[in-house]
Amino acid sequence: MTDSNLAPVALFVYNRLDNTRRTLAALANNHLAPETELYIFSDGGRDERSWRAVNAVRAFLREFKRTADRDRRFHRVTIIERPENYYLERNITEGIAALFAHHETVIVLEDDICTGPGFLAYMNQAFLLYAEDSRVMHVSGFTHLDLIGEHPALVPSESESYFTPHTAGWGWGTWRDRWQKHFVHYASAAEALAGLTAEDIDRMQYGGAFPCLHSVDHDPIPWDVCWEIAVYRAGGLALTPARTLVRNIGLKGGTHFSVSSRLLQRFVYDRPPLRRVLHLAYRMPEVDPRIEALFAHTIRDWGIRYTWLGRLLRAAKHAWLRRKG
Repeated sequence: MTDSNLAPVALFVYNRLDNTRRTLAALANNHLAPETELYIFSDGGRDERSWRAVNAVRAFLREFKRTADRDRRFHRVTIIERPENYYLERNITEGIAALFAHHETVIVLEDDICTGPGFLAYMNQAFLLYAEDSRVMHVSGFTHLDLIGEHPALVPSESESYFTPHTAGWGWGTWRDRWQKHFVHYASAAEALAGLTAEDIDRMQYGGAFPCLHSVDHDPIPWDVCWEIAVYRAGGLALTPARTLVRNIGLKGGTHFSVSSRLLQRFVYDRPPLRRVLHLAYRMPEVDPRIEALFAHTIRDWGIRYTWLGRLLRAAKHAWLRRKG
């Protein structure tokens, strides 16, 4: 059971020591960290090499817990060490289920999500504001847009947020009643897409600009794809900040974005998290079509924009392929 009134954080880690260290350092700098319970779910290795990396992460986590408990950096730190490789989907879905046995709300992070200092305050305030409004099924800490800096006219000053059907999975949270009622970890693409029309799929993917269902035929189907579908089926919405409160550090130096590729391209939405606390107040949950259009424009081509060198190399590649064909 819990003796904290705030939502707990579930952090899911695997074998990336530096990312885990940076993620925890950023989370500990949140204003509400000393009042927040932190559960760290450490997945097991797949082979001897990955177990070595996992064990290095676990050694760091044990030392982190020791110093965090001593310095009261969190209300409580609990480490759950998986005895085998659960894989990301099972680790996350079973971890969320375990916390919902004792908590009404949960905040979810992975080991490459660095939060701004106001992230926990925003999440907890959102949970309170929309606790009785089941139309809001998801609270995002990430947004692809910078409405505060680039489109301030679209953001009311009393509540720097907006609603969208899209459930961003980089630093997010939800309520127990909504998750338990609607989440299904679909076993196949046929099951996941059953009853959805071509128009539904097109709407979910913003006319092809955002192919969020591209991995629906994976085994297992990613948990975030299942949740995206569940929220859409229920007619739910995600409360989303008007500027991102998190940054995915896996975009740089991780599997997504190598050093060489940064010379050729960038993610247009890769920006530092907002440093101050976001202003939030209850608003009627409804979608602003102007913001949806901005999102569709921003996310086209996965949000990748090419540098002059990248454009030159792409043009040369396409010319070579035309000659070869």
